[in-house]
Amino acid sequence: MNPTLVGVIGIVVLVLVFFTRMPVAYVMTMVGYVGFSYLVNGTAGLKLLSRDFYEVYSSYGLTIIPMFVFMGQIAFNAGISRRLYDSAYHFVGSYRGGLATATVCACTAFGAVSGSSPATAATMATVGLPEMKRYNYAPELSTGSVASGGGLGMLMPPSVVLIIYGILTEQSIGALFVAGIVPALFITLCFAIAISVYCWKYPLQGPAGDKFTWGEKIRSLSKIGETLVVFLLVMGGLFTGIFTPTEAGGVGSAAVLLVAVLRRQLSWKGFVKSINETLRTSCMVLLLIAGATVFGHFLAISRIPFNVANWVAELNIPGFAVILMIMLVYLIGGCFIDALALIMLTIPIFYPIILNLGYDPIWFGIIIVLVTAMGVITPPVGINVYVVAGIAKDVRLETIFKGVLPFLIALILGTIILIAVPEITLWLPRLMY
Repeated sequence: MNPTLVGVIGIVVLVLVFFTRMPVAYVMTMVGYVGFSYLVNGTAGLKLLSRDFYEVYSSYGLTIIPMFVFMGQIAFNAGISRRLYDSAYHFVGSYRGGLATATVCACTAFGAVSGSSPATAATMATVGLPEMKRYNYAPELSTGSVASGGGLGMLMPPSVVLIIYGILTEQSIGALFVAGIVPALFITLCFAIAISVYCWKYPLQGPAGDKFTWGEKIRSLSKIGETLVVFLLVMGGLFTGIFTPTEAGGVGSAAVLLVAVLRRQLSWKGFVKSINETLRTSCMVLLLIAGATVFGHFLAISRIPFNVANWVAELNIPGFAVILMIMLVYLIGGCFIDALALIMLTIPIFYPIILNLGYDPIWFGIIIVLVTAMGVITPPVGINVYVVAGIAKDVRLETIFKGVLPFLIALILGTIILIAVPEITLWLPRLMY
């Protein structure tokens, strides 16, 4: 049978098995192993499994993942997220829809120490939803802002998704982190505008909160001091080359742990919980990477990535149209597949196309994260929506999906602007690197 046809059959089987809710890592490993064994032989398939899994689990570069995950877990269990929220509330809580805006701002700030979208959504749901309920915010706006703001955790460095993209494409993780800062702030602004427009049209959805003097606002900034110090420490070290991304994860984890101990806000139970969650999340991500590696080798031997790249190169359409087609694939795929799995599944196919078209791989990585961030708030998967629904048990799932609609529109428009004007994303990494 033609190798490309075998590859297509493998992809179809992969998608069909996804609907059985079998773990994505297992599916990619199984299909990759069977497909590779069919095209070569069974012995080669077994050697591929052992080699790929050994290389992934013995990779020093991948130790960056548990480091940053641990940093986010310590930050959550030490109450850093609540202080971020309080500070943001002092500045914007007095405006109509201000609590929702404060939630989005706090999500962006927490993303700087977490790097995980579901973790950011879960943290801000725990902190923000009770406050917005106390001020009579409508469930649509409160849950929608938390679920959508959590998506910013995928983009704001340090981002686990950007780390994986950098590893798969062999791009500088430091440059990717720097490139994510301006787009994250830009999308935060888009969300704030969406909240203002929504509350202007529906004023009862987000009533104004307490007013604070400028003195109180300035004093509230002391609550985000430790977050700012950790962020500057991690990013500053990367910018100046003092330490590598892996070392940055270790330094950041140690800094957050030190802050938590000095503030005496991390119990032994919280510390153990942080370790357990870090272990569970890191194992999940590493298993996904190993499965994607096996499946990627199957795709490579089936020559699908090269055939698709050649096919696109022969199309008589502008590169911008090709980018939009790829973004549409990510948008639709993100509705069914977890963002991390989707990126690992598709990068071997689309990355060669991007290079052939002459687009900047750093810019492409940021755009991919933005588009997959739409997938975490769209049905039927919408993992952030389900995370928020698990915490806000009194709010119906369809209410939350309805609440994310204004934010989804803002995210789409913001992404289109970033696609049309790549310099918004690239000027800072070019300046720093």
